[in-house]
Amino acid sequence: MRLGITMFATDLTVAPHELARAAEERGFASLYLPEHTHIPVSRRTPPPTGDDALPEEYARTPDPFVALAAAAAVTERIVLGTGVCLPAQRDPIVTAKAVATLDRISGGRVVLGVGYGWNAEEAEDHGVPWTRRRAVVREHMLAMRELWTRDEASFKGEFVSFEPCWSWPKPAGRVPVLLGGAPGPTLFAHVAEYGDGWMPIGGAGVREALPALREACEAAGRAMARVVPFGTLPTARKLDYYASLGIDEVVLRVPAGGRDAVLAVLDDYAAAYLDR
Repeated sequence: MRLGITMFATDLTVAPHELARAAEERGFASLYLPEHTHIPVSRRTPPPTGDDALPEEYARTPDPFVALAAAAAVTERIVLGTGVCLPAQRDPIVTAKAVATLDRISGGRVVLGVGYGWNAEEAEDHGVPWTRRRAVVREHMLAMRELWTRDEASFKGEFVSFEPCWSWPKPAGRVPVLLGGAPGPTLFAHVAEYGDGWMPIGGAGVREALPALREACEAAGRAMARVVPFGTLPTARKLDYYASLGIDEVVLRVPAGGRDAVLAVLDDYAAAYLDR
């Protein structure tokens, strides 16, 4: 089983490129960074953490693609992912080029973890109709795949349309797309249609959800999607449980902090869970 890490990187934590280099040196397989373009001061949308106040770190995340490009420059092997990117809030033509460029300069190491978003005010500032955000994500991802794979790409949809166009660079290979979110028919239909896997946040309820995910993939005429538990607080028992389900990668949560504190956690995780 491969073990990756994710941290809520901010301008106050260890720099993402330093974290990526340290993770690679210790043998971790992947690094995933989150995204928020901004955080409106309004708290009409309750914090997803269940806290009364939204933690400050949500307002301080760097652009994930700029941060991962810096990480690509100082590493050679570690997979570089978003956990998660918010495609509904991004121009798909611009984002497709950013992802493809990052994949080329990193030698094909990019994984695009995507989500629908939880903050209605943030989405509204981007002009995203909140109740249609899943449909927006779907179209944006389908349009991006067209731009990545066709020399003359075009797309006509409800939320994005463009006439035949040229867009290079293309990714070094297929960019895997992992969808985050709670299990359900809509999510699993999207995974089966345009995704490569499911990222259950925290990893709870995976066993119970597998039959529905398998059914959705079979209905779409494709192989079973990967399952990558994400943001997991590890124990040996939990990792053994995931392995028993055939899961081949788990992304461990590293508490946000300064360089010394974060590297100490990486050392503890490496000693306890790598090469088991």
